[in-house]
Amino acid sequence: MEKIVKKSASKKQFLFEVAWETCNQVGGIYTVIRTKVPSMVEKWGEDYALLGPYFTHTAAAEFEPLELPEEDSPLINSIRTLRSQGLKVHYGHWLITGKPKIILFDIDSVYTQIDAIKGRIWENHKISTLGVEELVNQTIAFGEMVRLFITELALENKSKKDIIVHFHEWMASTCLPDLPKDKVKISTVFTTHATMLGRYLAGNVPNFYDVIDQFDWLKEARHYGIEAQVNFERAAAQKANVLTTVSDITAKECQYFLGRIPELILPNGLNIQRFAALHEHQNLHSKYKESISDFVMGHFFQNQPFDLEQTLYLFTSGRFEYTNKGYDLTLDALKILNQKLKDAGSKKTVVMFFITKQPYHSIDPEVLQSRAVLNEIRENCLAIEKSVGEKLFQASAASKDLQIPDLNNFVDEYWRMRLRRTVQTWKTDTKPKVVTHLLKNEDDIIRNLARTGLTNNPDDKVKIVYHPDFIVSTNPLFGLDYGQFVRGCHLGVFPSYYEPWGYTPLECMARGVPTITSDLSGFGDYMMQIMRDYDQWGVSVVNRKSQTYQESAEHLATLLFKFAQQSQRDRILQRNRVESIADTFDWSNLRGCYDTAHELAVLKK
Repeated sequence: MEKIVKKSASKKQFLFEVAWETCNQVGGIYTVIRTKVPSMVEKWGEDYALLGPYFTHTAAAEFEPLELPEEDSPLINSIRTLRSQGLKVHYGHWLITGKPKIILFDIDSVYTQIDAIKGRIWENHKISTLGVEELVNQTIAFGEMVRLFITELALENKSKKDIIVHFHEWMASTCLPDLPKDKVKISTVFTTHATMLGRYLAGNVPNFYDVIDQFDWLKEARHYGIEAQVNFERAAAQKANVLTTVSDITAKECQYFLGRIPELILPNGLNIQRFAALHEHQNLHSKYKESISDFVMGHFFQNQPFDLEQTLYLFTSGRFEYTNKGYDLTLDALKILNQKLKDAGSKKTVVMFFITKQPYHSIDPEVLQSRAVLNEIRENCLAIEKSVGEKLFQASAASKDLQIPDLNNFVDEYWRMRLRRTVQTWKTDTKPKVVTHLLKNEDDIIRNLARTGLTNNPDDKVKIVYHPDFIVSTNPLFGLDYGQFVRGCHLGVFPSYYEPWGYTPLECMARGVPTITSDLSGFGDYMMQIMRDYDQWGVSVVNRKSQTYQESAEHLATLLFKFAQQSQRDRILQRNRVESIADTFDWSNLRGCYDTAHELAVLKK
């Protein structure tokens, strides 16, 4: 470490981070990059910039274009040079916390040359890109513009500074193998946040982790039609000065699928200060729980009213990867939990929300209608409340016998009739819907619910709400954004089978919400490494490494049953504890791993 410090002190450094998700929200890496920026700007200041693709629809909201300053610097001169060659290079600020410098490349500038670029890639690296999907062509065009910029930058720099370029995922790294071949004087770091083959194989091969060392990577890549993507990923991993990944679990994939063991693990964090509620997380929980309760009343109370004071709100969310995200395990564990609660004679009701994007036609009109009529009932009740309140006040002031008057006498016949008719219209004998939207196709969640019979039956202690869309503040069902919805829930459930890291449980922690993860997620594995008594701090970990699927389902059901048995006081204490350890994952604490990777890259160039 002393050598690293001494080396870096001898020459100034400039860091570029390259990601397809820079100013372009398409996946989880967007969250990694965006939340890490304030910490990076704090360390690097003006010696830091991000590179990404330019797309008008995303840039309009997040990009602030700037005129090139009248300065003689390698970065500005390189942009001028590329522009003089007819390339569209946008320079400005990313409108997020930290406002970093950002350079976006319009890939249309080189798209007419795509065949020539692909020909050169084949000639230099034997990576076949014939017949690839459009997204691969776009990443190749983006990579070409990054290559031209970095090459020009290194020439302008004349070795005055150590230039470090950190590439995230294969989509940003199609040009990485060219840079050492062309002897461009930079240091490179490549981070794979999830291997292409790992994601495909985990969802399709039983006991994937038990046979991970037995796959022929090229054969499997061809089988799944991702040969070009995997080859770009392998080439970047092998040609970078330093290879990193986000967890020990993904490191095994790198070893067997990319042919190299990562030098470093870079755990993901969050900008925890962005989520800090100044010790108001309990009040915020109560506030947003009321909004969720409004939905629950509208959805279930038409036919199946239950005690909201004895109701727990659980949720899971993420991409629709039925097996990888552990939706299958969660559903099977809920079936077991339902029976456990019945057998115990529990007064608790568990409402489980599945929040994941799936194709749908529209929100189910019956679900919307139910919510609208409930709102009308509320308006009627508020009107009656106001009328009764005024008359009660007058009667109390005029009272001579100190007796409370009969409140029924204060309700106008009009409001009696209107409320009665509205409630009568609202009530139904039909079971509450499982899905809030009209799905275009039946999917694995629906099939599992049909198989297990967990379909909101009157005697079920576990109720299901499948919401196949993102939760945003304009959503007519909840009126909450996703972060507010998370705060209003009691527990996040994420027993993933394949999850290189897993931001969803971390986002729960940041909002003071206990969470369940698995030892096959990067986050769960990391928690087990750094905290022996993690379960005492509101984080439970399902064993999926050494147990069978059924054993893991039983384990999860036991954890859920234990949570359901907690008192309100216990749950409040648990929320306080989980919120108190969230700072462990603040980027100010985890950035050091990135610092080490960058210094190591300089030493190894």
